[in-house]
Amino acid sequence: MKRIISFILLLAMASAPAFAQEVSKQEKKEVFTSHLKQHFKVYGFIRNYFTYDSRESISGTGDMYNYQPKDESWNQKPEEAAISGVERQDLNAVSTFRFLSLTTRVGVNIVDYKWRGTEFGGKIEADFYAGLSSKTGQTHSLSGVAQLRLRQAYMTMAWDSLKMNDKDYARVDLTIGQAWHPMAADLCDVIALNSGAPFGPFNRSPQVKLDARLGKYVTLTGSLLWQMQYLSTGPDNVQSGEYIAYSKTPEAYLGLSVHTNGFLMRAGADVLSISPRHQGTVNGVKVNVKDRITTASPFVYLQYKKGDFSIKAKSIFAEAGEHMNMNGGYGVKAVNADGSWEYTPIRHSTSWVSIVYGGKVGAQEDKHPQKLQGILFGGYIHNFGTKDPLVDVNADGKIDKTEYFTARPNNMRQMWRLSPTLLYTVGKFQLGLEYEITSVHYGDASQGINAQNGLAENGLHWVTNHRVQLMTKYNF
Repeated sequence: MKRIISFILLLAMASAPAFAQEVSKQEKKEVFTSHLKQHFKVYGFIRNYFTYDSRESISGTGDMYNYQPKDESWNQKPEEAAISGVERQDLNAVSTFRFLSLTTRVGVNIVDYKWRGTEFGGKIEADFYAGLSSKTGQTHSLSGVAQLRLRQAYMTMAWDSLKMNDKDYARVDLTIGQAWHPMAADLCDVIALNSGAPFGPFNRSPQVKLDARLGKYVTLTGSLLWQMQYLSTGPDNVQSGEYIAYSKTPEAYLGLSVHTNGFLMRAGADVLSISPRHQGTVNGVKVNVKDRITTASPFVYLQYKKGDFSIKAKSIFAEAGEHMNMNGGYGVKAVNADGSWEYTPIRHSTSWVSIVYGGKVGAQEDKHPQKLQGILFGGYIHNFGTKDPLVDVNADGKIDKTEYFTARPNNMRQMWRLSPTLLYTVGKFQLGLEYEITSVHYGDASQGINAQNGLAENGLHWVTNHRVQLMTKYNF
């Protein structure tokens, strides 16, 4: 009996280290899992769009990101049709249909790291993009393999409870990295991928941003930004990052927010200074030049929310706003003896409003709450033309893309959009149906633009596209 007891004790002593090691591994695993859950919050969604357009449009991201309908493109003049006997047709009056899941997204928020009085955090977010192949001259690039792209990647530092006086405290947040442009942070309520662009700014850029919340109601925001995906346009209508690179000057933003009892008012201005060219010619000899154009775009944003109702509105007076996915650009107003050029911006007034109403419907269960929302969006853009008269650099009697730079058609005078939407949510699943009508007032592109104001003034006509879009989305 003593031998058996001694053997059991000896076996227990021998297995104790292994058991202790196993317990230690389990504890480490639990600690690691707890750390991930506490500090890393994964999120994302799987989203599909099913889209019909009544005519050809200027768009991107697999034709999901809609800007505006294309101008008329007639196959022949009326007198030519009378001779040929062939029906006169607008070649852009062609309908299309497609469905894609390009905008499926995944991201992770990094939260709740603290060191002394500093809070640390961050975000990494990516989705699929239209890295799609197309034939030369093909209108729609809808075949190929999509690419995974970076949307946001930034770190944050925050300092809370900074005493201002006996009653008020301040909070300071510093953001460094790729994040939403402060002008684009307040998006309208639509299910369309364009989020209301080009009627509102849409831009994510590398930046260093400081938000200072001064007491309960006021926040001051300042940011220095650089261009990456959303770029300024330049000579020959090419969008490039070299214009800001040669300027050596970051884009700057300053804004003020006031928020109280469901109301939010935000106002600010964006200043951009770029160098469209760094080389010119003098008497046929290539020389270095210091071209520069500096623009300012002020805006105001209003928002009110109460219960199931919300209304948002934003208005921007944009100078050369194409780097924020708005209509814009600039032109040449003078040619100097040293080979440099002087520029004048194209100015647009851009405004939108969106209204949302809706709440819970049907039988409500804890795991699968139901909600039906009605959304109405309206937007308007007016082209005021260039600030100063344009100069005919080539002396060919017309203003073309060598003197007038814009990312989209230069003959657009005004544009409006109306978009009603129904959005039904069941738990993490959403189903949306949206009708979007966009109408553009074009001038006759063949007659060129007026050098005095940069506007197309002849042959004015309206072109309209009707888009019907169904969206399915599963959030996680």
